[in-house]
Amino acid sequence: MNNYSSTIEIKTTADKVYDALTHKIPLWWTEMFEGSSGKNGDVFTVRFGNHIHKTIQVKETEVSSKIIWHIEDSLIAIPELKNQSEWMGTTVVWEIEKKENITILKLTHIGLPPLIECYGICSNGWVQFINSLKLFVETGTGIPYKE
Repeated sequence: MNNYSSTIEIKTTADKVYDALTHKIPLWWTEMFEGSSGKNGDVFTVRFGNHIHKTIQVKETEVSSKIIWHIEDSLIAIPELKNQSEWMGTTVVWEIEKKENITILKLTHIGLPPLIECYGICSNGWVQFINSLKLFVETGTGIPYKE
């Protein structure tokens, strides 16, 4: 199975990327954020309006190098999708690698292969918000979803 994967270079430290992924999600992903995302066992919910949400448990954190999220609940209630809960049970892995003057961030969404119904919508969403994350850690201002 080919899972969704994306790798980007960010002109910042690994610590800043890790901090954005564990403590500053509302500043780059969505302002509609509830819960905690900083340590193993934490649970948080992100919403994108009234029809899309994901409840995520932090499964693993390795300071400034890796974060693993498990999607416990999800709804993508948009008319184009017959299966609106395809994210449920999937896993998001963030791998952070420090190079000379940059940080390499690799996102792998296990359970999001090209053959599932939401792949086009979801992969475009990941591109949008990974770019927002990059912008946030490089400039201090991301472009999160706003209510």
